[in-house]
Amino acid sequence: MTPHTALKYDAKVKQDGRVELQVPFPEGAHIVVFVIEAANDVFDDLLSAAQSSLDFWNNPYDDEDWNYA
Repeated sequence: MTPHTALKYDAKVKQDGRVELQVPFPEGAHIVVFVIEAANDVFDDLLSAAQSSLDFWNNPYDDEDWNYA
């Protein structure tokens, strides 16, 4: 498979749930679109990343090596 470049657009939903984007692809190109609602808080992504990475430190192998260092 060929690697794909992801594009990110910030857009507002218009009347009747419509979203319009101008994309750098030729007319008739087949594309895949993923839509998620943006978080209201600009720090939500940082908080999520910080919480998800804590599991790295909570493991028995790390405790065994570092508790007696």
